[in-house]
Amino acid sequence: MSLSDELQRLAELRDRGTLSEAEFERAKARLLDGSMQPALPPAGGPLRRSLADRWVGGVCGGLARLGGVESWIVRLAFAALFLFAGTGLLIYILLWIFVPEEE
Repeated sequence: MSLSDELQRLAELRDRGTLSEAEFERAKARLLDGSMQPALPPAGGPLRRSLADRWVGGVCGGLARLGGVESWIVRLAFAALFLFAGTGLLIYILLWIFVPEEE
């Protein structure tokens, strides 16, 4: 990603309320100084289980990265699906088995 893409992504995170104004300014300063790698891993790409954002198997963290959303939203969706005859648990276990971990 280019510098302008990273700055735009930081601005979007600030506008959504994910980053506070102070966090935005610090990240922007580090990005402009060149002392920081890209602010966030790019959304999209192949589905992989997350090694960094995991509670059990990393499925929710991987899906969140793929979709460009917070992982707690994906976890909440799986919990809601769990209430429907265990569907969320079944889907989670299948994804845990068949989706490879990130490298």
